[in-house]
Amino acid sequence: MNTLSYKTVSANKNTVNKEWIVVDAEGEILGRLASEIAKVIRGKHKPTFTPHVDCGDNVIVINADKIKMTGNKLSDKTYVRYTGYPGGQRFVSPKELMAKHPERIIEKAVRGMLPKNRLGRQLYRNLFVYAGGEHKHEAQNPKPVKF
Repeated sequence: MNTLSYKTVSANKNTVNKEWIVVDAEGEILGRLASEIAKVIRGKHKPTFTPHVDCGDNVIVINADKIKMTGNKLSDKTYVRYTGYPGGQRFVSPKELMAKHPERIIEKAVRGMLPKNRLGRQLYRNLFVYAGGEHKHEAQNPKPVKF
């Protein structure tokens, strides 16, 4: 066996092949969809996955306002943020967030599944979420994907 022919290929930003995909979130369950999106953004579905490089695809999510949550999560779950001032802790339920900014629910779910470092912040920029069925990335010729 020729062991010299087996080389570990490490991708870098010059050799990585990034694609654009579009995902329809209508009728999908939030956590299951978010974990698949995070996997694609990270690049773990590719054989050339390299942990320290942005080798994932750009993901466009449409119909974010038609996402589903199982159980009583729509009313019982809370998202917490802090203004930085004393007594500035703010709570919002997914039902209230869905009424004002439905795309933020998917953004929060996917962001929580990405690494908490510089690479994770860079990867998060590859996610584009839209509440309706239209998006502004037609020039990139995204491929529709069903998870």
